[in-house]
Amino acid sequence: MGLAEELASYEPYNEQEARDCALVLAHLEMAERVGTEAQSRLWGRGDPAHMTASAWVVSPDRSKVLMAYHNIYQSWSWLGGHADGQRDLRAVALREVREESGLASARLADPGILSVEVLCVDGHEKRGAYVSSHLHLNVTFLMEADPGEVPRVKPDENSRIGWMTPGEALAASTEPWFVERIYRKLVAKSSQISS
Repeated sequence: MGLAEELASYEPYNEQEARDCALVLAHLEMAERVGTEAQSRLWGRGDPAHMTASAWVVSPDRSKVLMAYHNIYQSWSWLGGHADGQRDLRAVALREVREESGLASARLADPGILSVEVLCVDGHEKRGAYVSSHLHLNVTFLMEADPGEVPRVKPDENSRIGWMTPGEALAASTEPWFVERIYRKLVAKSSQISS
């Protein structure tokens, strides 16, 4: 099943997910209609919107969540990144977790989509170049990892990384919209999925 079919059958958790899922689907359908160049931009790093995947990484007992202090956003956040041409977003999320944390034990905890969101990214500097404001059309997956495995920092992306209780993770993030609209939802949804 392709991503568009998955999203079409996805059961939104709330109004934010319903609206954002519809917007992601509209972008996928438009790129399919327009053709190869539009698809390349959507799945690459095209402007003004492109596909990304994130992971909500938890311990098997759901008592801990892995958070990284993101250099660009100057906040504790989940892990994830750009599709960069890869259309298997589960593989993208897993790749990003392993790249950003070094955790070899990370694995998909559930085959389904955990969350869907459209994220506004303000213009910023990255590796000495200006990146214009754009949208991340994001799909989030639930991952598990061994909290006994020590994560490592990826200096070009994060300056700290570690395990926190869900409450600590919510308190640590300095991005109120993420805390209220995304992270609280991910804490609630992940606690309902057995390991």
